[in-house]
Amino acid sequence: MSLHAQLSPEAQAKLAVQKRNSTISAIIISLLVCTLLGVILWIIALTPFFKNNEETVSYSAASDSDQEITKPEMTNQVENKPSSPSSSMSKVIAANTPSPTAVPVPEITVTEPSLDFGDGDDFGDGWGDGAGAGAGSGSSGGFGIPASMQKRCTEADRRQRLSKEGGKPEFEDQVVAALRWLQKTQKADGSWNAQGKPVAMTGLALLAYLGHCETPASPEFGETVQKAIVYLINKSQANEGKLGSNLADRSWCYEHPIATYALAEAYTLCKEFKISIPNLEETVITAGNFIMRNQHENGGWGYAYAVSEDAHVDTSVTCWQLQALKACKMTKLEFEGLEKGLEKVAKDGIKYLEFCTNKQGFMGYNNASRDALTGGGALCYQQWGKGNRSVTRKMIKWINEKNDFDYKVHGDLYDHYYSSQAMINAQGRAWAKYNEKTMFNLAEAQEKDGSWKIPGAAAHGMNSVHYATCLSVLMLEVYYRFLPSS
Repeated sequence: MSLHAQLSPEAQAKLAVQKRNSTISAIIISLLVCTLLGVILWIIALTPFFKNNEETVSYSAASDSDQEITKPEMTNQVENKPSSPSSSMSKVIAANTPSPTAVPVPEITVTEPSLDFGDGDDFGDGWGDGAGAGAGSGSSGGFGIPASMQKRCTEADRRQRLSKEGGKPEFEDQVVAALRWLQKTQKADGSWNAQGKPVAMTGLALLAYLGHCETPASPEFGETVQKAIVYLINKSQANEGKLGSNLADRSWCYEHPIATYALAEAYTLCKEFKISIPNLEETVITAGNFIMRNQHENGGWGYAYAVSEDAHVDTSVTCWQLQALKACKMTKLEFEGLEKGLEKVAKDGIKYLEFCTNKQGFMGYNNASRDALTGGGALCYQQWGKGNRSVTRKMIKWINEKNDFDYKVHGDLYDHYYSSQAMINAQGRAWAKYNEKTMFNLAEAQEKDGSWKIPGAAAHGMNSVHYATCLSVLMLEVYYRFLPSS
């Protein structure tokens, strides 16, 4: 006989509930333990990222050996509030990444325009035959700056380029002296009001600083650069996007592209050095779109941006627009001036220059025979992918044979500002010959205070030391401002 203990139904139910609760508790505890272990492992994995390692940035240029650049400690934070006549900007400029610097109408019918700087048919009181700086192209390097621009951004690189391209090391010191002179002559509002064209003259000065890789974060010239940029932004806002000192003066078609060029290049540098300037991007886009929308049907650009059939269109005005568009292209911003796009606008502009160029490589003012603009044409051809064409090579030959330079006797800075860039892009014996007969003569003409006097027999109405100094600085910067391969 055996005895068997049997739980009552109530006890069995309580036991089942107890087992179920125990199982649930065990599962929850297991999940909590796994979660805790996961958090511990995650913290351990992230530990290397919190170490204060030295940050090194390197880049490789298109035609030079790779080298490494270490970004220096930032010594100044740029915080300024540019005033605007047309809007209340939230104007704080902050440099988050240190810069490795050494440290942009009434239509008047003209039957036969004069090229004297003072008759109103050219830039202001007479800007004539054509000048400008080339905005090179190139892939991004370590900073994100186009490779063609990188060699301007350290003193060592600049001096190396000077040596490689046949210049003198002291040219670097002469450029710095000129930038210091410009700094002393800047107006309180950030402008330089030479020749009655503050927008254009501010744009030229800003280009001179940018050509030396100076930004609003630069220790010595940062405030000067910042004030110039803000002045141009404010002028754009006051004029509904138009960059001109006096829109009733039909020659503001020179000022707009010069300022656009400077602001676009400023945007490219500031973006890569993490410097935020309110409304800079919008100003560049608006200015570039305006140029695109106001191209003449013949491919060129006219005075007061007129597009009528009888508008005065010439290569001098056109070359400036093409350079500004090249600088706009380098920003990698989206421009929507026309459905055909920036590249097609530039292509049509080049076609107009081709119309004004003869088979011997001579480019005229508004045809292929009158008043040379050969240097400007050669540079624009190079900028827009036509540097190896036969006609471009003929233009280079013409410059070397016909375009002499003597600062005290006949220093045509306006013409040679173009020519100096076109010739260094050509390289070889052409550049060597031009460099020897032009650049050394230019350097010797600098005054002790860092400026350049108005050159002998000054062409195109040049009547200010500021204007002469800006073009002279930009000429001396050709050694490193853009790499010839671009």
